[in-house]
Amino acid sequence: MANDAELIEVSASSPVASFFSSAIGRQLIITLGVAAIAAAMAGVWLWGQEPEYRVLLANFSDRDGGAIVGELQKMNVPYKYAEGGGAILVPAAQVHDTRLKLAAQGLPKGGNVGFELMSNQKMGVSQFLEQVNFQHALEGELARSIETIGSIQSARIHLALPKPTVFTREQQKPTASIIINLHPGRYLDQAQVNAIVHLVASSVPDLHPKGISVVDQNGNLLSEPMNEQNSSGPNPAQLKYIHDVQNDIVKRIESILTPIVGAGNVRAEATAEVDFSRSEQAAENYKPNPPPNTAIRSQQSSESVGSSTTASGIPGALSNQPQAPAQSSALINPQQPDISAAPQTPVNTHKDETTHYEVDKTVQYIQRPMGGMKRLTVAVVVNYRKPGDNPGSPAQALSDAETQQLNNLVKEAMGYSKERGDSFSIVNSPFLSAAPEKLPELPWWKQPENIALAKEVARYLLLGIIILVLYRRALKPLLARLNDVMFPPPPTPALPAGQEAGEVAPETGEPGLAALQTQLTQQVEAEEEIDELTGQPRSERPTLYQEKLKRTRELARNEPRLVAQIIQGWLNAKPEEEKEKVKK
Repeated sequence: MANDAELIEVSASSPVASFFSSAIGRQLIITLGVAAIAAAMAGVWLWGQEPEYRVLLANFSDRDGGAIVGELQKMNVPYKYAEGGGAILVPAAQVHDTRLKLAAQGLPKGGNVGFELMSNQKMGVSQFLEQVNFQHALEGELARSIETIGSIQSARIHLALPKPTVFTREQQKPTASIIINLHPGRYLDQAQVNAIVHLVASSVPDLHPKGISVVDQNGNLLSEPMNEQNSSGPNPAQLKYIHDVQNDIVKRIESILTPIVGAGNVRAEATAEVDFSRSEQAAENYKPNPPPNTAIRSQQSSESVGSSTTASGIPGALSNQPQAPAQSSALINPQQPDISAAPQTPVNTHKDETTHYEVDKTVQYIQRPMGGMKRLTVAVVVNYRKPGDNPGSPAQALSDAETQQLNNLVKEAMGYSKERGDSFSIVNSPFLSAAPEKLPELPWWKQPENIALAKEVARYLLLGIIILVLYRRALKPLLARLNDVMFPPPPTPALPAGQEAGEVAPETGEPGLAALQTQLTQQVEAEEEIDELTGQPRSERPTLYQEKLKRTRELARNEPRLVAQIIQGWLNAKPEEEKEKVKK
């Protein structure tokens, strides 16, 4: 008993025990316990959070995908699939390391083989095999270039390269066929298809764009011959051009009329007929050169005079007779003509004159571009004028002068041309104010903001429930056991031999019953302090109550006489004395 008393004395005199037995110490223990539970819950939450995944590789073949997955399993790297198996995701912290490790293994190898095939040729390869390898490598490089387009998942190219020959008539042009596999939900417009066609045509010598065919995975011919693009109607680029022209005309009309009639009081629509045919024209015109403005470029004249001794005259006997002998002049009668005299020798005169004049000549080469305007039609509706002074009065129509002014403005804004056959119409009519359509209101439980709020509240409510359950199931019993272990109740001092209950002990001078009552009073005060700190009554602490009840029963079973004396003392004690003892 003396040893027990010494132990009690030492424990009671220890500063650590006295600190933890105080209200501040117990509050510190509770605070540390709650902090430990919160830290444990935060650790569990962080451990349960899924790490962020990023794309490791995408757009690979099935063979490369199997090899990549096998390497990831060997490296113990977690992975996921995305885009329907077209991409592999790994944790963001391991993306770069894993990618470099896979590259060291030569993955992904890729479905298309490029010019690296030429670097792996063996010694003694024939010229035919070298040409085949070159064609295969060229096809692979072109397929890789086409696969860089975002909408294309994979591509394959077949080149038909004819043998070169020295005979021009036997020379054939190369052709190409391209099959592309598009991503789900993606498509290529005509501009992208034309870009692919010109890319391949520029990479192969003597390959014309007309000799290239592009087909998708569904068997649709995407490339059209250049001479047949306009046979089935305008292509998307031409339709966009028409749409832009019409919108530009509408914007110009509305922008010039809005300051006059007010915002929202004018509506305009335009229809443009555009000629996308390409034409070329060559003309050579000559102008007349009248005498006042005559310009001589060159002039040449020649004249020749000569006589002829050959027989001349009327063919017959007279012209073939010899000449008569000459006679004396005396015998000749001057008044009578000499019929037998010979005719005179004729004289020939030839004159040539050539003059070259300058002529006005005009040569024209006209090439009409695509997209010329054939005809333009515009319709404009203008609202009635709203009275500014009296809002209650009805709207008024525009006057004829104002309407004519608007006609002139619309003519200038649209670029009216009578030779082209343009037409326009302006109508002054009141606008009907259509009431805005009321959408049906969603119930409050279907409104997005309420759903988001409910999710947020549910998350915090679930967290609070988890904390409460952990406190009731784990923290509270743990604190109770810790309190019992650190602060055990002082043992009941045994009565000396021959001493009756109620007698004064020789060592302390305090009756045994009074000491036991003091101990119970201290326990009651401690429990009240615990109730004040924790905010829970004794009834809500069933574990501590059951343990104390068990100890009391054991004490009554082992020391029935002492318990009887305690109960007898309670019954004989006065209420005022008990209150004073409790206050003490």
